[in-house]
Amino acid sequence: MCRSIRQLRRAPEAGPATTGEAEAAALQYVRKVSGYRTPSARHQIAFDAAVHEIAGITERLLAETGTPVAAGPDPFADPVTRKAILAARPAARVPARRASTRQAAGA
Repeated sequence: MCRSIRQLRRAPEAGPATTGEAEAAALQYVRKVSGYRTPSARHQIAFDAAVHEIAGITERLLAETGTPVAAGPDPFADPVTRKAILAARPAARVPARRASTRQAAGA
């Protein structure tokens, strides 16, 4: 859907999701659906209400599917914390290149 929305359901050893992460995901979702990055003053109240409601629904969904949600900020909002989180992740596997169609056909 939207590449900016991170998956919040995670393994228990990864720690709980935070209310800040749910709020950030809700904001990205509302931006995508509404087409507004920053809404006009006329639409601001509806925009903020949608973000708040979707964040609450997200927190409930996570809690009901077994991912604890703790009060706190979005750790990715702080550049230093974001860098540490990304550095701690295992390196992504790079798949081997496939033979081109010409090589596979024997040409």
